Amino acid sequence: MRRAGTLKLIAGLAAGALALTACSSGSSSSSSSTSAAASAAVSSSAELPTSASAAGSESAAASGSESAAASGSAGASAAVSAPASMTGDPASVKLGLAYDVGGRGDQSFNDLAAASLDKAKAAGVTIVGELTAGQGEAESAKSDRLNQLVDSGATDIIAVGFAYADAVKQVAADNPDVHFAIVDDASLKDVKNVASLTFSEEQGSYLVGVAAGKKTKTNKVGFIGGVNTPLIQKFQAGFEAGVKAANPNATVTSKYITEPPDFAGFNSPQQGETIATGMYNDGIDIIFAAAGGSGAGVFKAAKATGNLGIGVDSDQYKSPTLADVKDVIMTSMLKKVDVATYDFITSAVNGQPLEGEHKYALANDGVGYSTSGGQIDDIVPDLEAAKAEIISGAVTVPTTPSS
Repeated sequence: MRRAGTLKLIAGLAAGALALTACSSGSSSSSSSTSAAASAAVSSSAELPTSASAAGSESAAASGSESAAASGSAGASAAVSAPASMTGDPASVKLGLAYDVGGRGDQSFNDLAAASLDKAKAAGVTIVGELTAGQGEAESAKSDRLNQLVDSGATDIIAVGFAYADAVKQVAADNPDVHFAIVDDASLKDVKNVASLTFSEEQGSYLVGVAAGKKTKTNKVGFIGGVNTPLIQKFQAGFEAGVKAANPNATVTSKYITEPPDFAGFNSPQQGETIATGMYNDGIDIIFAAAGGSGAGVFKAAKATGNLGIGVDSDQYKSPTLADVKDVIMTSMLKKVDVATYDFITSAVNGQPLEGEHKYALANDGVGYSTSGGQIDDIVPDLEAAKAEIISGAVTVPTTPSS
């Protein structure tokens, strides 16, 4: 079953009409992501990249590792623990991916999803399209983008980001034979053909907060969020709690680049640089940037002022596009979106697509911290002790900021 309009086609014209539907989907305000520096501008075509590469995805357990979820589980929530490997026919899966603003090349969240797509393509999965959200686009553009992937023949679709929740709900209902995964949203966990891939961001953020609390020389650290949403507040809450646990004398100043419905804060490095420069000039010496592509501006400000930054999602010290500022990236909070999305792809290949909510946390290595660059090597025992306390339940990390 495909889109409702497709079902109404006259049987005698079905084959031709289906082909026409696939062509006419070009009216969607989506863009094809064709390189690691792909623009977030929206285009009318869904061309398949001929040589996609995963830019900036260097999560500690990411590329090359097997996935962390058992395939085929369903229900409201599922623990993620057993490694999964492809046992089915990769060619049976036709995969589409809808990126959030910034798309492939954002050096963060979207790039991790792109890494799983590239890995799947190398394994033999057919990629029918990669489409990217545009800045300030209408809500209908998200549904159009997903429908364009359906019309291109996708059997399985990954939507990167909670902003796709309403669109996935609508398109999944219209296409029950297509399987969807959405990152960072659990509102659809009871929808039969949707897998909700969620994370305990506050736990990984707590650990980099401990690192900041122990490494600050001024007892003043900062947090910059891309957009002030409940999701990014989880990063803020965990970071602030970790700093205070490690260094009660330290203060944390938290700021956001934009407020909803303006989501440009995830892809505004110039604004990130301006805000960070002001914070560094006020005596803050370490800033955790949970701001997607805007983090590049924070690192630029750190380098210019002789201070440090903390990356997010991937091991940003290893990002090729951040090579000129990597020496100021003290650590990164790892959110293994590449692992989660590859779990979904693997489950589809194995004929048992994931359903329900699948949460990635410290206990199953779904979040963590990086040590690249060696700047926190001396406090790794402290970070591991804090990690153990969270896993054991001795420490419960808050998910909302204290003020």
